[in-house]
Amino acid sequence: MRALLQTYAVVALCLLALLSVLSYGYGAGYVYIYWRDWQLQTNVWILLLLIGVLTLFVQLIWMSVRRYLHREQRKLETVFNFSHLHPYEQLGVIWLLEAAKDQQSFVNQVFDKSGLLKGIVEAKLLFQNEQYDQSLNALNQTSPMAFELAELQRIELFLAKGETEQALTHLEFLQQHQLSPWLKQIEHAYQQRITVLWGQLALQQPWVYLRSMKYGHLDPQSRDIWLQQLLTQFDQASLDDLQAIQQRYQDLEQEIKTRPYTSKALWLKLLARLPEMSLQHEMLALHLLDEQFDRDVFYLWFQQQLLKQNPDYQDIEKKIEKFEQHYLSMPILTFAKWHVYMATGRKIEADGLLQLYPDDVLMSYLRVKSQLNESQIQQLNLVFENDANFLKFKI
Repeated sequence: MRALLQTYAVVALCLLALLSVLSYGYGAGYVYIYWRDWQLQTNVWILLLLIGVLTLFVQLIWMSVRRYLHREQRKLETVFNFSHLHPYEQLGVIWLLEAAKDQQSFVNQVFDKSGLLKGIVEAKLLFQNEQYDQSLNALNQTSPMAFELAELQRIELFLAKGETEQALTHLEFLQQHQLSPWLKQIEHAYQQRITVLWGQLALQQPWVYLRSMKYGHLDPQSRDIWLQQLLTQFDQASLDDLQAIQQRYQDLEQEIKTRPYTSKALWLKLLARLPEMSLQHEMLALHLLDEQFDRDVFYLWFQQQLLKQNPDYQDIEKKIEKFEQHYLSMPILTFAKWHVYMATGRKIEADGLLQLYPDDVLMSYLRVKSQLNESQIQQLNLVFENDANFLKFKI
């Protein structure tokens, strides 16, 4: 279609120049057509213009009809060989089946004449064959106009080779790089691809990701997996890593509180391992407990209160009573209140709590414990600590 219009435009310009020369000093001429009861009086310029528009219109109709007939014929044909398909059909099949690795020669042949994409496609195919050095060399010869595509492929190469520091540098540069105008129409897909690469980096090296200058690169699922990775690898963290996680939370504290409950709970578990963040841990725990009651979250909050150098038992008791008003029939709250009563010397009130929740395992533990001496309590704790849900209390 574009070639046809370009041809008509060139011919029209040539005719315009020729008629301009021939008409100089003689005028536009006069044409009179009489056919049956129809008469047409005009000049040569208008006549040629009408003929040109009419032929263009007829040719466009013929091309549309021919294309439609060809498409219908293709539907009825029986295809026995992949190579008999039209090139765009072959590319479509390869894209649908993700079969570029099996058809490398064809894909290279299709893009061999593309000055824009030849190096990118060649590098991608080499990457799929794990020929990383050759792939990087191919990227170094790509067109400057395909800079963003080359950078995306280069970052993927660095991640595959385990060079996460290099990947981080290029990702941060690309994140703030202004997108080329020709990619604006697919900017959403471009940003999604960058997000996927950020996720790969964060999951591959969780602590390295903390060195990124800006935040908010990860999708919710990758972000939660990244937090789980930090918890799993917490013992491997350096002092700089611990400072980075503290800074990350402080910068995102308000935004984190708007995230889903599970994501906030993961942050709470991280903060529980950072003594310097005890205040932020307590605030986040109370925020979560106000949103909904979770036994593990309450454990973390209550343990932190008891581990303080001088626990404020009066404040702890008030908060427990507030939770009891909000969340009814929670044995864990009675369990916690028993420890507060015992710590403040109110044994009679503590013994009264032991009559509640006869079937709850924690309350049963307290009932058994109250009948034992110190040596027997230590033996009981050894048994109780074998439970994966057991959490040590300073009592």
